[in-house]
Amino acid sequence: MSDDKNEKRAPEQKWGTTSRDFARRAAENRARHGAGPSTRGPLGGDASRQLRTGRITWRPGAANFELIRPSDVELSLFRLKKSLPELVWNAAALEGNTFTLPQVQTLLDGVTVGGKRLEEAEQILALSEGMNLMISDVRDGTFALNKETSDRIHGIVAKHEAIESGSFRGEGSVNGGGAVRLAGGGTVGGDPTGEGGEQLQADYTNLLAALGTLRDPRARALVYFASATRSQFYFDGNKRTARIMMTGALIKSGFEPVNIPYARQEEFNVALDELFRTDDGTRLIDFLTTCTMFDTMFDTR
Repeated sequence: MSDDKNEKRAPEQKWGTTSRDFARRAAENRARHGAGPSTRGPLGGDASRQLRTGRITWRPGAANFELIRPSDVELSLFRLKKSLPELVWNAAALEGNTFTLPQVQTLLDGVTVGGKRLEEAEQILALSEGMNLMISDVRDGTFALNKETSDRIHGIVAKHEAIESGSFRGEGSVNGGGAVRLAGGGTVGGDPTGEGGEQLQADYTNLLAALGTLRDPRARALVYFASATRSQFYFDGNKRTARIMMTGALIKSGFEPVNIPYARQEEFNVALDELFRTDDGTRLIDFLTTCTMFDTMFDTR
């Protein structure tokens, strides 16, 4: 018989329901693990300078990557798997999906949820499948920030939504796309694909090369998310695909994953609008450092 007092237990979940709750937690985390941004940045030197990485510019010193703490890979994967319904719910809710967290849990348990559109249920299941693919790849050592992995994940995540899932815009029989509707109103046009998608392919290659110059794997993962989101490589599902890629990159490198909570949707949308309007990812990257998954989900004190 096990001794309950000595038995290790998973931390109690502490999901917040409002942006104020998450803002309070972010402030507490900063107080415990670092009060402000680094004075040098992931490349060293002048932290105030603007860098270009892929499609975006950003200021390395504006974000405190130290808020994303080291974590054992297997422990992170275990906790991620256990928290999959919450992660899927957050990601889907940010896309406008009306499933509640209990309904997501029910659906992932294999039970149909009445009164919901088929498209919403398919989006939930596809997100779960895409997350599980990433978890499997990290576990067996095959996960990498590359086009092959991104295409495989997108082929699952957006299979019910994108015109051609699993390939960049222009690589198939359909051209164009990439326009984004801003939360604050208006739209931003998409980048040209080039013949057969060659321009987007070149942009992706250049992004990976630029990421290779960053010493901090946390910076590489978050900047990848921002730049891939801005580039709109796919017809749909770009944020979801980039989010899963970012998560896998952080865990594989031995750091906590990032969870963008639905309760902070307004902050997220403001950062995204700035990204698309100006190509500056600084606000978005700084926001992401305050969304470490296990601090926003669990009481770690």
